[in-house]
Amino acid sequence: MGFIPVFVLTVLFFVMMFGIGFILNMLMKTTWFPAYLFVLVILPVVVYSIWDRSSMTLWEHLSSFHLVDYLTGIAGLAGAVLSGWTIRRLRLGGYKMF
Repeated sequence: MGFIPVFVLTVLFFVMMFGIGFILNMLMKTTWFPAYLFVLVILPVVVYSIWDRSSMTLWEHLSSFHLVDYLTGIAGLAGAVLSGWTIRRLRLGGYKMF
């Protein structure tokens, strides 16, 4: 895969998880829920759903991912964490809506 599609995909996952995390934080009045949700639910469900358990072990499956797969996962996690940090800073700044 070329540089431009990987860059667009990484930015897209970052923005998508930041937006979803920001909205969840604002509606549920939580701070770190989207980051926990991403690590504890979304990543394992994605890995488990595409894993062919009959032909390979978990470690072989994880090693079959490429750099672009890990970059999109890290970008999504960074977006979720940054949304929690942004909500926290807005609350500390005195914004009652968040």
